[in-house]
Amino acid sequence: MNQYAIICVDDDPMITQLLSFQLRKWIDPISTIIETLVEPKQVMSTLEEMQSLGFRVIFFIVDYQMPGLNGAQLIRTVKEKYPKVHFIMLSGQANEVVVAQLREELSLDNFISKPWNEEQLHAMIKPYLNEMGG
Repeated sequence: MNQYAIICVDDDPMITQLLSFQLRKWIDPISTIIETLVEPKQVMSTLEEMQSLGFRVIFFIVDYQMPGLNGAQLIRTVKEKYPKVHFIMLSGQANEVVVAQLREELSLDNFISKPWNEEQLHAMIKPYLNEMGG
């Protein structure tokens, strides 16, 4: 059986908890785990650990404005090593120029403004759920 992972990164733990709660409504908990991180610098080690355990990380949901490493830097860092991973940026403070650059680089798949609604989130992740067979 395939094992999948979704990683949510936001320095606000309430946001990652809410995302996790909403995502659990649409995923198969037997084959998919949701990892939430509030420290963007933990992403690479978490991603490598998940890969070593046999999980295929399908997509990330990342905030833009985070201390130490913003969402654009995080996306570029991960894409350098894992080019097939998908990214959705969820932010109330993202710079439109940065978002456009990430899209031109084919690094960013989708963008959602905070606050978001559940239907909008579901519509954005549905293609990835289909990719996972869900």
